[in-house]
Amino acid sequence: MTSTEKKPRDLLRHPLWRPEDLGQPLPQSAHANSVCLPTWADVIAYEEADPLVLDRLQTGYPRFFLHPLTERLFEACRRRFAHGDELCHVYPSRASAERCLQSLRRWSGQAGRLETWSDAGPFVVCFPRTADEAARKHWRHSGEGISSRQAESLLEGRPVRDGQAAKQIVRRRIGQWIGAPGDSVYLFSSGMSAIYTVYRAISRRWPDRMSVQFGFPYVDTLKIQQDMGLGAHFLPHGDAADLRRLCELAGAEPISAIFCEFPSNPLLVSPDLAALSELARQQQVPLVVDETLGTYVNTDVLRVADIAITSLTKYFTGAGDVLAGAAVINPHSPLSERLREALDGTYEDLLWDDDAALLAQYSVDFSDRVGRINRTAEQVCDFCRSHPAIAEVYYPKFQTPANYDAYRRPDGGYGGLFSILLKDAARTAARFFDALRLCKGPNLGVNFSLCCPFTLLAHYRELDFVERCGVSRYLVRISVGLEEPQDLIARLDQALRASQE
Repeated sequence: MTSTEKKPRDLLRHPLWRPEDLGQPLPQSAHANSVCLPTWADVIAYEEADPLVLDRLQTGYPRFFLHPLTERLFEACRRRFAHGDELCHVYPSRASAERCLQSLRRWSGQAGRLETWSDAGPFVVCFPRTADEAARKHWRHSGEGISSRQAESLLEGRPVRDGQAAKQIVRRRIGQWIGAPGDSVYLFSSGMSAIYTVYRAISRRWPDRMSVQFGFPYVDTLKIQQDMGLGAHFLPHGDAADLRRLCELAGAEPISAIFCEFPSNPLLVSPDLAALSELARQQQVPLVVDETLGTYVNTDVLRVADIAITSLTKYFTGAGDVLAGAAVINPHSPLSERLREALDGTYEDLLWDDDAALLAQYSVDFSDRVGRINRTAEQVCDFCRSHPAIAEVYYPKFQTPANYDAYRRPDGGYGGLFSILLKDAARTAARFFDALRLCKGPNLGVNFSLCCPFTLLAHYRELDFVERCGVSRYLVRISVGLEEPQDLIARLDQALRASQE
C-alpha cells in the first residue's frame, strides 16, 4: 500500500451505521455487493426512489442496482450502438442476451436487438427506453448480466486471464465439502443464475408443468418460477398443512419440480426434506434445495436433494465483493442422468475468470469462518430470545429444529443468519434499527455483521401479501460476522434499550 492509498476501514470494529454513512460501499471495495442504508427512513426513501437518497448511493447489490462500472460499460455501448434514445445492457453470451430479448418481448411487448462488443463478445442488448423496466427486471431475476469485473476489464482493454484452474479448484472444494465428484458441480455467475438455469433445465425436461415452491423463499426465486416460465404453486408456510396441500396437488396434476430453501430466508424455517423427497420420488421429479443459509459445512442436504443450489456470494467467499453461484447434481439420485442431460443442454460457463480466481482465494478458510460464525450467532440468538423487548427470534435452532437437526452435520451449527421481531414493532423496530451499531445494507454471509429491514427491502410493493404469508413488515434480519460474541451482544442490547425510550 502506498502512502497515498487509504487503508480500508475495519468494519468489525468500526461499522458503517450512522446517517452520514449513507451510500458508502460495504465493504469498501470497488466491487462491493452492498451499500450502507443506515436508517429505517433511508430504506423507505430508497424504495420510493427518492433522489435525496439515490444520489448518494455509490453502489448497491448488483442485481438490484446497476454497478457504476457496468453503467459505464452500458453508456459506452449506447454511444457505439444505440439508435436514437435506445438503452443498452450487456450479457456475457449470445444465448444469455437472447433470453433478455425474449423477456423484453414478453413483459413489454417491445423488440430489442443484439450487437457485439467484439468478435469474442460480450453481447449488447439494445432496446427502446420504454422497455427499461422489463430489461431491469430480467437483469435482476436472471442474475446473468455481466459482472462488474468483466465490465472493468472491457473498459480498460485488459486481456482475458485463464480462470479454468481456479474454477477446477472451486469445483473440487465444493465437491469435497458436499460429498459429490467435481464433475457434478456447476459454477455460475451468481446464485440467482444457478436457480434460473436449473429452473430452465427442469422446464425443458418436464415441460408443460408448473413447479412447486414449498415455503416462503428469497424473493427472486419465486419470481423466476412465477414470471419466467409456466408459473408456480406457492405454498408459503412450508408446514405440515402445506405438505398435505402439496400431496393433494401432486395427486391432481403433474408438477415439474419441488423447490425449497434449507433453511429459508428470512424466517429460517427448515422444511421436512424427507417428506418432500418421498413425494418427489413418487412423482419422479426433482427436489431442488437452496442450502445457501445452511452451507456445505453445516448441513448435508444431498442425502435427499436431487440438486443442491448455493449462492457462493455469501458464506463461501465472505468478502462481500464477488458474485457467484453453484448447483450440484446428486450423483446418487435416480434422476441424476436425466438432470445432467437437461442441465448440460442449458448450461453455459458464464463465470468471469477474475471472479473465479477470487472464489478460489476467498474460500480457503470457508470452513473455519463458518464455524466461528456458528458459535457467535448461537450465543447472540440465545441472548435475543431471552430479551424482554423481542417477541420472536427466527433462527434454525428455534424454528423447526427437528427438521434442521435431521440434516445437520455432526460438527455443524445453525448458521449465521437470524431475524427478529420486536414487541410493539410498529413503534420500536425503526428505533432499534437506527440505533444499532452494525453495518446496514443488503446481502448476508459476509465477514462483518450486516443488518437490514428485510421485508421493506425485498417486498416493499407487496407488504400486505407477505404479511399474509407470515412475514412481518417490521422484520429485522441480521447476518452475523466475525466480531466477538460479547461485542455484538452489547451492541444489540444498547439498541434494544434505545428502542424502548
